[in-house]
Amino acid sequence: MTSPLRRIPEALKRISVVFVVLAVAIIALRFFLPASLKDRNMFVRTTIEREMAKPLRHAGSDVCSGCHEQYQIKKAGYHRNLSCETCHGPAQEHVDNPADVKPMMPKLREYCVRCHTYNPSRPTGFPQINPAAHNPMKPCFTCHNPHDPKPPSVPQECQACHAEIARTKAVSPHVSLECTTCHVVPNQHKVTPRVIAASIPGEREFCGKCHAKDAPVKETQKIDLGSHGEKYLCWQCHYPHMPEVD
Repeated sequence: MTSPLRRIPEALKRISVVFVVLAVAIIALRFFLPASLKDRNMFVRTTIEREMAKPLRHAGSDVCSGCHEQYQIKKAGYHRNLSCETCHGPAQEHVDNPADVKPMMPKLREYCVRCHTYNPSRPTGFPQINPAAHNPMKPCFTCHNPHDPKPPSVPQECQACHAEIARTKAVSPHVSLECTTCHVVPNQHKVTPRVIAASIPGEREFCGKCHAKDAPVKETQKIDLGSHGEKYLCWQCHYPHMPEVD
């Protein structure tokens, strides 16, 4: 006669063993865990006590305003969103003993380029440089006030901020066009590019000045504005800096 255990499928036996092992592990874990990990209130209390016992290292930027006039310069400058300790390091010991403990002074150019080396993933208008070509070997504070790092001269070429677009346009049919042919660029855009933006053509007729079938400009591809692309703006189908045509 067949044993009842032999009638149980092998897979079900294995699953049962797994559940038994898990149950035993959970019970054992709860038995061996310290009380501070099983009681939420105790866990929160002991964590706060442990963190409060650690020595303070950061003082916070507001403390700096009492002694350093540079704080007001920074507050109104381009580095206003940076904590002083971002560049000068933890300053609590300096606050406790300002005469003997001095904050770090990041004078090497390698420090500034952590944020300002060219990186295409950074926002358009964020100041970026090629450290190997931009005033090589000179400390950044030679030309820039670190608390308000306004450039000594405003960049005059679009590629200073739009290098990726400039490289694309350089190999496109629009290579001979100046950026201001299509964009109106206020002077303030060069100083605060994320606040004051350059204009972008918003009508099909703008591109039609060169590409409509009756446009006076020679040697450009021509289209019928009335039927080509219907109501869509030209740049919704054609990338203007590389306007390839199928």
